[in-house]
Amino acid sequence: MKVTQEKLPASQVGLEIEIAPEKTKETYEKVIKNLVSTANIPGFRKGKVPRQILIQRMGATRIKAAALEELIQDGIEKAVKQSSVKAIGQPKLRSSFEELIGHYEPGKSLTFSAAVDVQPEAELGDYTGLQLKAEEVKYDPQRVEQVLDSERQQRATLIPVEGRAAQLGDVAVVDFKGVIAKGEGEDASTEPEPIPGADVTDYQVELQEDKFIPGFVTGMVGMNPGETKEITAQFPDPYTNQELAGKPAIFTVTLKELKEKELPELNDDFAQEVSDFETFEELRSSLEERFQKEAEQKTKSNKQEALLAELVKHVKVDLPETMIQQEVDTMLTQTAVRLSQQGIDIKKLFTQDVIPQLRERSRDEAVERIKRSLSLQEIGKRESIEVSPEEVNARVEELIEQYGDREVDPERAREVVENELLSEKIMDWLLERATVELVPEGSLSAATATESDSEVELAETIPVTQAEFTPTASEQTVDVQAESVTSDQ
Repeated sequence: MKVTQEKLPASQVGLEIEIAPEKTKETYEKVIKNLVSTANIPGFRKGKVPRQILIQRMGATRIKAAALEELIQDGIEKAVKQSSVKAIGQPKLRSSFEELIGHYEPGKSLTFSAAVDVQPEAELGDYTGLQLKAEEVKYDPQRVEQVLDSERQQRATLIPVEGRAAQLGDVAVVDFKGVIAKGEGEDASTEPEPIPGADVTDYQVELQEDKFIPGFVTGMVGMNPGETKEITAQFPDPYTNQELAGKPAIFTVTLKELKEKELPELNDDFAQEVSDFETFEELRSSLEERFQKEAEQKTKSNKQEALLAELVKHVKVDLPETMIQQEVDTMLTQTAVRLSQQGIDIKKLFTQDVIPQLRERSRDEAVERIKRSLSLQEIGKRESIEVSPEEVNARVEELIEQYGDREVDPERAREVVENELLSEKIMDWLLERATVELVPEGSLSAATATESDSEVELAETIPVTQAEFTPTASEQTVDVQAESVTSDQ
């Protein structure tokens, strides 16, 4: 078999493959033999159909097509091996199959063309001395106070209130029913439209502005136990349920009980209850250290993001479509896993109509990610930057210990860890040779997003399958969901 290579755009290699005459005849005869042994033709026993009858009944073109398919598949596979081409994805036939059928004659040579995607080569410009701007995240002591206050709120004792009206900060137990308020010009005689799920009894709500839609909590301030009142509120726009977004509503609210919080003191007993520390000072010091490290890590991440964004401006690479689509697959899989962990039904999101749109929207980000990865790989090779087996082993052991009883694939973990550590080491090497100007947090116009665009778009497609007003388990308590003081110890 004769194989000729040529370089094609988009990191493809073209293969012109010439199949020897004896092979074209051998394959055709093998197809005929197989068909004779399996064909069911009336008047003939299986395996006893005369050759000419078989060709006449099945059609010469159909038989040639079957032989041609086998020749092409076998020829491409052997050509890739013979040429030592490191293929990505499946090779594709470039020649017209219909034309090949017309030219194919058993016993004569057959020539066709195929193409295969290969690993692209990154052409790098200058990658040292890069000029960068990155946001500096400074430690905010107020975050410590917020966490401590959150823990106090969660451990508050509720004391029944008597002799006064409801005020902000109280906890109220209410019954309420909601309807959509009528707009101007609507028929006053028609019954108001009930809000789905907004007919609730014994609902416990903390009287804070952010605990319900605007107007609901402030409307309750001043009410006394046993009192019923109509409260006007308005759904925000945008809102999760688009059918309710921006609409005014009227709630009939009955205040049944009123309680106030008695917060625990910030002392050693409190520290022992919420953490493994013996003293409150140890707890506070631990929180301060955690948030200081977090600020430093976020600043470092901002530097790395700025570095990568600048680095891709200095790289030229012709990406194969196979690689782009594989990266899109990875991105959507990662998004699906994250959303699934949040309790979202992925089957309702990844529909046949939505997936093509998401793939197209994810394409630019996929290209960017590949360029970053290839740039780092190329720099690592040029500068002989490596990670030691000891570094990888230590990190893998940390991961296994961190995941506890959950099953971890050691080989997969090792592969992921090695890639992450190598990328980290290469970026550190680049940052040491770059000029980084730290600017105040939020001052750069393109702030780094915490979620990918595809994930945000997916989240926005979540259908509303239950009443918007039916409180979740967490909403029916006075707990403030915040950072746990024990989460990072």
